[in-house]
Amino acid sequence: MQSAFAQTTAIVGNQIIDGLNKDTLKSSVILIKNDTIVGIGNRSIIPKGAKVIDLGNATLLPGLIDSHAHPLISGDDYQNNHVQQSSAYKALKAYKGMERLLNAGWTTMRVAGDADVYYGNQDIKRLIDEGVLTGPRIYGAAHYLSVTGGGGDINYFSPEQQPIADGLVVDGPEEIRKAIRTEAKYGADWVKVLVTGAFMSVGDSPKAVQFSEEEFQAVMEEANRQGMPVMAHAHAADGIKMAVRMGARSIEHGTYMDDEAISLMRKHGTYLVPTIYVGDYYNDPRNQLREQAIADDYSKNYRHIFIDLVGRAHKAGVKVVSGVDLGGYDYDPTVYVRELATLVEAGMTPMQAIKATTSVPAEMLNKSNDIGAIEVGRKADIIAVENDPLQDISELEKIIFVMSDGKIIKNDVAK
Repeated sequence: MQSAFAQTTAIVGNQIIDGLNKDTLKSSVILIKNDTIVGIGNRSIIPKGAKVIDLGNATLLPGLIDSHAHPLISGDDYQNNHVQQSSAYKALKAYKGMERLLNAGWTTMRVAGDADVYYGNQDIKRLIDEGVLTGPRIYGAAHYLSVTGGGGDINYFSPEQQPIADGLVVDGPEEIRKAIRTEAKYGADWVKVLVTGAFMSVGDSPKAVQFSEEEFQAVMEEANRQGMPVMAHAHAADGIKMAVRMGARSIEHGTYMDDEAISLMRKHGTYLVPTIYVGDYYNDPRNQLREQAIADDYSKNYRHIFIDLVGRAHKAGVKVVSGVDLGGYDYDPTVYVRELATLVEAGMTPMQAIKATTSVPAEMLNKSNDIGAIEVGRKADIIAVENDPLQDISELEKIIFVMSDGKIIKNDVAK
């Protein structure tokens, strides 16, 4: 319960990007009481006795939202790490990674399934919600659902072995229903489904559709029964279209979408999370995968086509959302905002790319009343950079101030 006598905090900068308007606000002051934004204006609105945090010429923005996160993955051999590392080990390491991301301006993440035998992310979320730990808000799926031989299965051992897959391997409606009920039981609030194959897993193809219509219908029925939105990992066009028609809330990747898929996403209001930068990250020879040949083929022969498709989807009215698709602690948190640069490359303005990382994902999460924008009544998730990210989006790699839920996490301007 908020105290009526709590001190008001005033954050002062040069300009505000609120995540909603097409232009920066002329206002330069944000008032916070407890964990909530209570005023936006100029210095004249600062009440007597308020705590003033003057950030000089800084640009103030909403906290960033990563809509495709895998915080439990450390290292690039995720199909082995999930059984080489205990769930507790991964949860502890992931939390340290979350702390670093929060310091880099990421105040919310949606987990797109993670490589864990148990439920490390849900335990971290519970501790953050209880106030034991300080970290980003966490939503999402605990695991990803896959078919036998699919992108979430282990396909490189002999049949005599019985490896534990990094995904939940489900075949047929009954196994699907039980898996979703189990995910809900242990705290997941989204369902992640590998509708098609993947780029980074061994023994399958991103161009293959792996779930049948009957199976995906079972996914949607049970997810709806549990009140859990569905995120559909889908590269192949036919898989994208099936997931959209049947009611998936978001398409993850969408690599081989076509004009019909774009039209369907716009018609159904389906969100597209293209995760472009992850392909660029693994194009670096220092970051190699088991299935590097598939990633190299994408980078050399298809990336420019995909960039064009993302731009066309955006122009057609599809709601494009920023998702990074990297792992946790072992990854430099400053590179995560390079996903915004790829959205600009695809034809978005810097302002649109920022909205794709703030207010649009908040809408996708059904949290528009709480997060994703600098607006009276929303939670005080506020970040700042020294210069103008609308002139150079890479300025977001240099966050100087972070407030999460009304608490100051970082202030590099403090004297």
